Amino acid sequence: MSRNEYLELADWRRRVAVLWARWREEAGHDPEAATLAFRAARDRLFAEHPQSPLRPADRAAFQGLSYWPYDPAYRMRVELEPIDGEAGPHGELSELAPRGGLALPSSGPGAIAFRRVARVSLQGPLQGHSLAVFWIEGYGGGLFLPFRDGTSGTQTYGAGRYLLDTVKSADHGDDPDTGTLLLDFNLAFHPSCAYDPRWSCPLAPPENSLPLRLLAGERLRNGDR
Repeated sequence: MSRNEYLELADWRRRVAVLWARWREEAGHDPEAATLAFRAARDRLFAEHPQSPLRPADRAAFQGLSYWPYDPAYRMRVELEPIDGEAGPHGELSELAPRGGLALPSSGPGAIAFRRVARVSLQGPLQGHSLAVFWIEGYGGGLFLPFRDGTSGTQTYGAGRYLLDTVKSADHGDDPDTGTLLLDFNLAFHPSCAYDPRWSCPLAPPENSLPLRLLAGERLRNGDR
């Protein structure tokens, strides 16, 4: 039977969405156990699924992604802080690209439009630092939170990692009534272009660079310790 890559990709996204939904449910009781189960299931998808981000030549030798040990200090609930001059999801923004978008850096040739919607002040080991949160423009939209830190280029992918990418189901959970997001940096992950340059990925802008080494989440298997 011939392959249909559209159906394969739809199946990949469906399976990834299930993993994230299961994590959100289980992490409310035991965040560490839920995260370890999530990582194991993600490894199986990377190894077995035809739409794995890994290059086909790399899959036979794949032994699992590499992570720092779970650290509960990197799990936090943060408030979405409005940015002066930025409109809501249906408003127009001033001094931005057409349709209220920002052109974030990309690993591919084309620009990807986003809207900066808020900032979040971080807690625990990241106290005193903040990150911008973006909204992906276009059909469906979604929250997007990429970042770089002092490990980028040595222990993690040089162009940074993702924390949230809700259009692809990477969603830790939120509370619209209080205007807060749950952020667990133990779930920080590399974009697909970290495994194979054929993927085109939006990347963290300079404003989302943290001046410290964030030793949580996914890391390079051969990165310096």
